[in-house]
Amino acid sequence: MVKRTDGTESPIITESDADTDKPRMRYGELVILGYNGFLPQGDRGRRRSKFVLYKRTESNGVKRSKHYIVQSPQSSQAILDAKQHSISYTLSRNQAVIVEYKEDPDTDMFQVGRSSESPIDFVVMDTLPGDKKDAKIVQSTISRFACRILVDRADGNKARIYAAGFDSSRNIFLGEKATKWQDNVEIDGLTTNGVLIMHPKGDFCGGNADCGQWRETSVGGDVFSLRECRSAQQKGQQIYDESNVLQDGTLIDLCGATLLWRSAEGLRHSPTKKDLEKLVDEINAGRPQCPVGLNTLVIPRKVSLGDHVNQPYVYLNCGHVQGQHGWGQDKNTNARRCPMCLEVGPVVTLCMGVEPAFYVDSGPPTYAFNPCGHMATEKTVKYWANVDIPHGTNGFQSVCPFCATPLVGSPGYIKLIFQDNLD
Repeated sequence: MVKRTDGTESPIITESDADTDKPRMRYGELVILGYNGFLPQGDRGRRRSKFVLYKRTESNGVKRSKHYIVQSPQSSQAILDAKQHSISYTLSRNQAVIVEYKEDPDTDMFQVGRSSESPIDFVVMDTLPGDKKDAKIVQSTISRFACRILVDRADGNKARIYAAGFDSSRNIFLGEKATKWQDNVEIDGLTTNGVLIMHPKGDFCGGNADCGQWRETSVGGDVFSLRECRSAQQKGQQIYDESNVLQDGTLIDLCGATLLWRSAEGLRHSPTKKDLEKLVDEINAGRPQCPVGLNTLVIPRKVSLGDHVNQPYVYLNCGHVQGQHGWGQDKNTNARRCPMCLEVGPVVTLCMGVEPAFYVDSGPPTYAFNPCGHMATEKTVKYWANVDIPHGTNGFQSVCPFCATPLVGSPGYIKLIFQDNLD
């Protein structure tokens, strides 16, 4: 395979399994919050809105082997050996601890980061809210080698996440200023902006889970409470009764993008894209009408650019769904008076949330997020409206998972009221 430098070749998708008819075992999926099924410029190779983790033909995992102190890490044998995985913890200008890693036949390793170098399996860029058509990222806060996930080849439910990933020379460097510590003989550390994880309380699939506590995972895979701010020097308190094993619905924040982990088991109980399209067809079969224009409204099955004549709109203060018309429009503001209930408020295009991984249950899309208008099931909308996503250095906010737009008002969503089945 010809190597490219733009991150569009995929070492996972193009493995030589294609020669065999045997289906590969799927461990799970990593899905970036803020995309409704695909990247705006299209999914290409390792740059896509979601990444499926398959069992590899041959294991490539590594595990801790031995460690020792060196005077000049840059010239040490482990760092210079491109076949040797190692982590260098710089203690001072002339002293570092080198931790060597050896091959682990029992695990598969997957790496995530901003770099398009070949060790990165899933290239992730900063997520900007809204439609992202003309969005430009001035300076990224995502690490080039942000994190690594090791999955047990015998038990795909055991996927562990660690801060930092190995570079093209199979090294991880924690500089002098990085937060690091030594307990007894083991050394560990945190990356500059950290890798945060949030395990849901309860089962994500079924819609009965609550948002858990955000934690930070270390380079060695231990779990800590959050630092005072994102890049503070002082680490949080270690949480001994929580682990870095990903659960269905675990969120991973890389300081610029947030990923959702869906396990293979969880996805088996989740709606498919076809299921979601069928739900849209059922709403359209009811022939919802605009009470002003008296035309039949049609919710598009696919996300389309631009408006069409039958495009439905929702009044965000009352939930009434109507077509495009000029009735009740305030010329000085974006607000309109709803002709059904006379409530004044903003109006937005209604759009189906078509990324199945974000759904916590199956059912009709009867609710929409405020202010973006993405539709989903009641339990899905209410779940995400109550999830705090890291924002900035130490803030949190609730966002629409389909476009990353921060939710407005309380509760941040609206129940949809269609005028349908009028025959």
